[in-house]
Order: sequence, then structure tokens, then C-alpha cells
Amino acid sequence: MDVPTSRSADNGSSRGEDGWFGSRTRPPSEPGVGAPDSRALPQRAAPVPQASPDAALIRRTMAELTPMADEVTSYFYALLFVRYPGLRPLFPPAMDVQRDRLFKALLTAVEHVDDTPALADHFQRLGRGHRKYGTRPEHYPAIGECLIAALRRFAACVWDAETEAAWVRAYTRISQVMIDAAAADELLAPAWWHAEIVSHELRTPDVAVLTLRPDRPYPFLAGQYTALETPWWPRIWRHYSFASAPRSDGLLTFHVKAISAGWVSRALVHRAGPGDVLRLGPPTGSMTVDAAGDSGLVCVGGGTGIAPIRALVEDLAERAVRRPVEVFYGARSQRDLYDIDTMLGLQRAHPWLEVRPVVDRDGRPQLSHALRTFGPWDAHEAYVSGPPAMIRSGVDALRDIGIPPERIRHDAVEELGVAGR
Repeated sequence: MDVPTSRSADNGSSRGEDGWFGSRTRPPSEPGVGAPDSRALPQRAAPVPQASPDAALIRRTMAELTPMADEVTSYFYALLFVRYPGLRPLFPPAMDVQRDRLFKALLTAVEHVDDTPALADHFQRLGRGHRKYGTRPEHYPAIGECLIAALRRFAACVWDAETEAAWVRAYTRISQVMIDAAAADELLAPAWWHAEIVSHELRTPDVAVLTLRPDRPYPFLAGQYTALETPWWPRIWRHYSFASAPRSDGLLTFHVKAISAGWVSRALVHRAGPGDVLRLGPPTGSMTVDAAGDSGLVCVGGGTGIAPIRALVEDLAERAVRRPVEVFYGARSQRDLYDIDTMLGLQRAHPWLEVRPVVDRDGRPQLSHALRTFGPWDAHEAYVSGPPAMIRSGVDALRDIGIPPERIRHDAVEELGVAGR
């Protein structure tokens, strides 16, 4: 069955991405950046008291499908590529990790199906983010057709005409949000930038600092991140935080840590060099500082998660902002404090900045303890960047010592790991 979209438009641009086309994901054990936008959906203070009829049907379907998520998504992609082989080039060569993107997108839709603003915000980001994969409005009906077919097959026990109609309505609404967001964003930014590596510095055996020159002006804010594609892994995009504030010469800096199963990270650390050309998606992320604010900042960066923290500090210094800033730079070992000299240099130059290196002891993380030891931070704004586990523990520690959740900024814990992996 064809699933229509209400109107057609040219595809747009990305501010954040994952979902059905391409891959905002990484192979198992390869985190992306630490700095998420929480790119998570906004938390709502009051839940919807009663689900709509469509929401009830959709949630019933997902409850049936959850135990067989891998089978559903594998069948969906197989069906899509058989019926529409022309869509296969839009996806990465290896589909093992990509498969769960669909199911996670469906879970998001289910969770917020009655929360129109949250749903729109989330899928607008996806619509913008799919532009760099070559997604066009005419692709969405094919996706919807195969999605409905997969749901019908695996949820047969609870599937009926009313359930199918509810899914068609939900998908039509979601896909149109994505199409419209992409079309609007196309007027504002290109789908991607080419950027040449002009410097590649190996700081440790597995951490490199890359400096890139984009082929055209690249506007971004300190604390944001971008998606990056290498020539060695086409259509595999990974997320990396900007490791410096915007520069007058237009150069961009990234910190990359190679991990054992990291396709892109290992290529960037051990294969890339000056002269190689990468592709960058548009900037995204909400971990930015309000220039009009005057409260102190407490910043927590673990490993290469120090990258966006450093960018924030540089930005405040360049704007001559005199707000007290406390930086906790966490690492597993002294060697992992690869950027400590730069951070201490910034501290010497700016009396409002305090940098505290925190190294794990006997394999036990120390950041949470350090946050509780110093302070108080109840009047501060907090910024957290690093591996997912560190973000969670850091957020918990900050809440425990009195910082309200709305004053704690970090980007998506589940989608983005450490900055520059």
C-alpha cells in the first residue's frame, strides 16, 4: 500500500540526524561526540493524561513488536531494497548498526505521539539531517509502504484496519514534517561542506587533533558539533564537537580518539593527513552559552569531551565575558589529559577561569566526587560532555548538589558518546 505525503518539496538541510536514511549511528563501541543537543526530545513536565485512539493503537503495535525488533527492522530494509533498489545507495554499505535506527525512531514516535510540539521538533531535526544523504520527498512514500508492510506482517495478532489507518496517519504527518523542515533549511545552508585537513597532530597513540579548512564559510557556535564523513567510509557519518571557538581564519579543529572497532575514528587518527578532504554536515547542538547571562559556569569534560568545553572557554575569552568558570577535566590516566597544557594556559591568561584535572584512581571515576567536594554550584549553569556513563554520573552529581535540571546542558547521552570518537 502506498503511504502518501500531503505535499511535495525539495529536500533540505541538516542540523541533526539519524533515523531511516543514512546513519547517524556508529558501529558497536564507537561513540560519536559528547555534547549531544540532547538531541533528545524535550522533557515535558506534565504527561498527556489520556492517550488518543491513534496513540493507543500505535503503542499496542509497538508492545507486540518490541521482542522481535531485529526481525522487524531486517525485514523492513530487505523489503525496501528489493522493491526500491534505487534507494540502496542512500544507505551505508554495512547495515548491521543502521537497522536499529528505524526502531528507535518508531519508539520516539510512540512515546510522543500525542505531544505535537515535541514530535515536530524531533522530526524536523531528522528531516534537515537527511538532506546530506540525498533524501528527497519522493522517497518517503516508499519508506512508508515498506514500513506498514513490515508492521502488518509482524504485528498480525493485533493488526486490523483501524491500526493500519492510525499508522498511516502518523507516518504521513511525520514524513511531511521532515519534508517541510528540509525544504525550509535548504534555503539557509548547503547540505554539506568539503573541508581539507591542513594539520594532523597525534597527541597520544590514539588521540589526534585535526585542523580543517572548509571550502566556504562555515558558521557555528562554540559548544556545537557536526557530522563528518571520510573518503574511506562513504555514507558513514560520525559526530565530532568543535574544539575551538569560531576563528577569524575560518579554520575548524576537532579532537578524535581512535577506538578498537571505530571505523571512522581509526581512519581519522591513523590514516588521515594533510591534504585529505572530508565532508562536514551543518552544525548542530544546544550546548551553547547564553551571551546575555551572568551566572557562573561549571563545566565537566571527560576524555575528548574536553573539546567543546575548551571551545566554550575560548569563546567567553574572545568576547571578554567575565563570568567565573570552573572546568573539571576528567581522564582515566595522566596520559589521557592530552589537552591539559592548553587548558592550563587559558587559566593563566584569564583569572576568572579555574581548571581542575581529575584522574581516576584504581579504575574508579573521580569526577562526581570532585564535583561534590568543590562548590557550591547551586547558582551556576552546568555543561557536561564525555562518554555516556560520565554524562549520566555527572548530571546526577550536579543535581544532587543543587543545580536544577534546566540549568544542566549536555547533548544526547544515548546518541552521542565522547566528543571526537
